[in-house]
Amino acid sequence: MKYTSFRSTSGYESVGALVDNDTRIMDVGSRLPASTAGLSPMRRLLEHHGATLPTSAEEFLGLPGFDAATVEILPLVPDPGKIIAAPVNYFDHKAEMNEDAHIDALGVFLKAPTSVLAAGRTVELPYTDRRFDQEGELAFVIGTTARNVTASEAPNYIAGYTCLLDMTMRGGEDRSTRKSFDTFTPVGPFLVTPDEAGDLSTMRLQTRVNGELRQDADISALIWGVADLLAYASSVMTLHPGDILTTGTPAGIGQIHDGDTISVEITRLGTLEVAVSAKTAVACPTKGANRGPKPPETVTPVARR
Repeated sequence: MKYTSFRSTSGYESVGALVDNDTRIMDVGSRLPASTAGLSPMRRLLEHHGATLPTSAEEFLGLPGFDAATVEILPLVPDPGKIIAAPVNYFDHKAEMNEDAHIDALGVFLKAPTSVLAAGRTVELPYTDRRFDQEGELAFVIGTTARNVTASEAPNYIAGYTCLLDMTMRGGEDRSTRKSFDTFTPVGPFLVTPDEAGDLSTMRLQTRVNGELRQDADISALIWGVADLLAYASSVMTLHPGDILTTGTPAGIGQIHDGDTISVEITRLGTLEVAVSAKTAVACPTKGANRGPKPPETVTPVARR
């Protein structure tokens, strides 16, 4: 089953399940308990069902529905408590960045929850004088509170999988700073339940900029897979429903510019597409441009399969 956050033409916001070959959205949020904490409908869905979201369209019979073509897709989880990201989690990306360490020495880092962006929207570049790159990634959403879980237990805490772009400013500033600008975490368009996502080892990630293939990788090439990443993160901090964990990017990162279109496609998860704009960009106030790992001048060639 696929879920998404949406807004109707009347301004009504909810969470829905896609049915009829993704042409219709059933308003699952209409039958959820109200939240006294001001949680988004998606967070309320996860709090209510945990990591066992309904997986059959029959469970939504009788609910109001919307034509999928008429609604506005919102950020998948509009209000994640945390976005936890994996640095250098593919060996080919380690090589292209000339990094001397990968995830097993670096751990994880946090992105600002306010950086989420919906599919179909626009990444806003903040500065005119800094380099910005695209990083396509597989991400997953926590459904059940997790603390000190083992890798073998990890699947029991995952509500579903999705596509994510970890937009990045290059330089010597802290990772969390360089990746936390508003609009720098496009995510979605769907949360795909584990039964429909299927075997992660058979997934393939492809990132394109203006239609040109930049990244092409098998998810099986991750250094730390989904289970190991979740287990480690839960040993550092408590994971709550709605937290997003993203698994890192493969080789093929490259500079993006005003007017570009970026897409990330992952097997069985759909395609996340966003535009890029620098219309509101200003000069950068920090001095890290010539520090930190040096990305290649040109995009790392994609191995054709």
